[in-house]
Amino acid sequence: MSNSGMNRRQFLQTSGLAAAGVAVVASGSVLMASDGAWALQLTTLDAHEGMTLLGMTRQLYPHDSLGDLYYAGVVEALDGEAKGNAELAGTIKQGVAELDGAMGVKWIELSDGNQISVLQSMEDSGFFQKVRGTTVVALYNNPLVWRHFGYEGSSHEYGGYLERGFDDLRWAGEPSAEASPKAG
Repeated sequence: MSNSGMNRRQFLQTSGLAAAGVAVVASGSVLMASDGAWALQLTTLDAHEGMTLLGMTRQLYPHDSLGDLYYAGVVEALDGEAKGNAELAGTIKQGVAELDGAMGVKWIELSDGNQISVLQSMEDSGFFQKVRGTTVVALYNNPLVWRHFGYEGSSHEYGGYLERGFDDLRWAGEPSAEASPKAG
């Protein structure tokens, strides 16, 4: 084997950078996890707006045990809806600008307490309400989030809960005798 040319590591680094460059040029913006575990292609919002919305959704509905991937689904939903709605796109872009301007520092660089304070000051805005409403739907209608919290989903199509886990509370422990008296 010749020592000239590229080794495997150099090839992977070069091809990975080239692919990332193509993705950014072709799509406009890419929101990527810091560890590279997931990436989100944005069509209307830029990467800063996406990261700000991701942080905002985490502050609105915080679950330390949920990864950013699930919150990125909210950003994806907002970006997709804004793509076909110039008014909504403007509302989101203006809302992110207001978050950033509230304390003279980009909102995502603020402490948790200051982020919450800024959000509280904007609770009545259309931007806040849109992001809050979309977060509720996009986050909590995700079957992967259901699985994370132990919710098995609808049971109507399986005959209901009565014969399918109605009293399946292994996670809660056994109730006391007074809480579950014997029938009869």
